[in-house]
Amino acid sequence: MRLSSILFCSVLFCSIAPAAHSQGTQSAAATPPDAPTVDLTGSPASVDLPSAPEPSDQATQNSGTDQPAGTGQQQPSQPNEPEQKKPGNEPSLEDLGFTAQQTQANAELQAKLNKRTHMLKVHQTLGLFTAIPMAATLITGPQAKAKGKNGQTITEPTTANLDFHAALGGLTTGLYFATAYYSTFAPKIPGVKPKGAIRLHRDLEWVHGPGMILTPVLGIMAYKQENAGEKVHGIASWHGTAAYVTAIAYGTSIVAVSWPIHWKFWEKK
Repeated sequence: MRLSSILFCSVLFCSIAPAAHSQGTQSAAATPPDAPTVDLTGSPASVDLPSAPEPSDQATQNSGTDQPAGTGQQQPSQPNEPEQKKPGNEPSLEDLGFTAQQTQANAELQAKLNKRTHMLKVHQTLGLFTAIPMAATLITGPQAKAKGKNGQTITEPTTANLDFHAALGGLTTGLYFATAYYSTFAPKIPGVKPKGAIRLHRDLEWVHGPGMILTPVLGIMAYKQENAGEKVHGIASWHGTAAYVTAIAYGTSIVAVSWPIHWKFWEKK
């Protein structure tokens, strides 16, 4: 009975030992080599856990700029100031109502304006020079006139005084008509009419112009009478009066175009 019990325990042990060995081998193979070793006693100090991963520099930069990591692109920064609007195209002369023909340069008209400007400048210069011998002629006029009344001894002017007065009168006449030439034959601009002081200057030409023709003629008649020993008489006696009226009209025409210019120049000061 005892022997049979021993044999039964031996057979049972032999059948259980291989199964336990195979189960232990399978559980050892299923457990990863890096798995933590757990103490079966239940002590928490014996558990070996992996440490938490530390944040990298790239992750820190991405979190500071609020951009997703790994994109490799940077978003364009917004400008601090808004862009200025570019002005539109400026209106052309055609947009303002001018035709191409009106805006095109007119070489013929420009040449005419240049010639007129030049001739009027010469006219102005000669006009001022003409006033000098004209004033001298008026001053020497009384010296070329016979003095004395009826019943008195008449003092005849000297030949030098007569010649000098006649020479000044001839110079005045020559300069006057040269001055008038540059004004008369200057190119006219169509549609332009004289106004104000220029109009007065032009109107006075009808006074000193005929006077500069009549005065020399009367002067020649008076000169012949003086040389003949006669007292100036007839229409020749109006020589002095015509000379004074002509000189006054001529001086007024100069002042008419000169005084407004000086006045405006003084106002600018």
